Amino acid sequence: MKINNQHYHTIWTTNDDATVQIIDQRWLPHELVIEDLNTVEETATAIRDMHVRGAPLIGVTAAFGMYLAARSANKNNMTSVLNSAATLLKATRPTAVNLAWAVDQQLDLMNKAVSINPDLFLAKAKKLKEESIERCRQIGTFGLPLIEAIYERKKSTVNILTHCNAGWMACIDYGTATAPIYAAHDAGIPVHVWVDETRPRNQGARITAFELQEHGVPHTVITDNAGGHLMQHGEVDLVIVGTDRTTRTGDVCNKIGTYLKALAAHDNKVPFYVGAPSSSIDYSLGDGLREIPIELRSQDEVKFIQGQHEGTTKKVLLTPAQSPAANYAFDVTPARLVTGLITEFGVYEANESALQEMKKKLDAET
Repeated sequence: MKINNQHYHTIWTTNDDATVQIIDQRWLPHELVIEDLNTVEETATAIRDMHVRGAPLIGVTAAFGMYLAARSANKNNMTSVLNSAATLLKATRPTAVNLAWAVDQQLDLMNKAVSINPDLFLAKAKKLKEESIERCRQIGTFGLPLIEAIYERKKSTVNILTHCNAGWMACIDYGTATAPIYAAHDAGIPVHVWVDETRPRNQGARITAFELQEHGVPHTVITDNAGGHLMQHGEVDLVIVGTDRTTRTGDVCNKIGTYLKALAAHDNKVPFYVGAPSSSIDYSLGDGLREIPIELRSQDEVKFIQGQHEGTTKKVLLTPAQSPAANYAFDVTPARLVTGLITEFGVYEANESALQEMKKKLDAET
């Protein structure tokens, strides 16, 4: 994907691999800020404070954080440094399963290697990055026919609603929910995207809209509460969202407000799909409502809002100063409301038997 016609990934290393660089997403869409990460502590801060966000990107960033930890160690304390780094990184964002998955990949490498050195962890982080890109590309490939079928039936613009940002900024490239949209647009299918603002951090209004604009995809930013109205009036053909963690039974945990969109879609017979790379499926969990930890973030994210005024990015207070606020970052959409999961292996029903079939393909591949 491109910004100002220049291709970017969301994370990369400098030519000498000494520094990890990220797009600091807190400043989008008004400023493009590149941040240097040189330590695992800086990496943990970037993940926790949402300089980077989105489950696939969080996982890859954590993998690079383990590499930075290894760089800071010596052969005598490498194991203890990496174990401490793993604990630090895993505590930053408890809901997104990709984070622990990527850290565990690095720990597994540490435990199996005859001789460990930082280059091993760098190579692994880069491999996880490339695999993440390919997973998203394949999600676009398998999701494209869903949009094509609607266009063949309508013979007019396909209207797609998405919630939060599950685009390339949440991943490395392509995105999860947006990958089929980009694939359709690039194939010449007329698409239009309803972009939920996604309070409280406005990842839709700030980041999804920015991505789509840069790629030339027609879109309209809407308030979070407008989706049901649009569905009632036939203005939404398809909903595609991302996922931070999906259970083996097909329950989907995504940005707060996703469940309400799924309910509205179900009531109005609008297909509700989830872009779900295999790395975001947690086969250890069976009941999303009971078992997925829901992150409770700072109330300031609800009470304050950030925007640009006269060329300067500013933060302003929205609520009475003394009013408390609750900031649940995610909710769980039960599998019964999910039409299908778009994965790098194909489109699967959101149930245990279908996901076990997918797991067989995943196990065979690994």
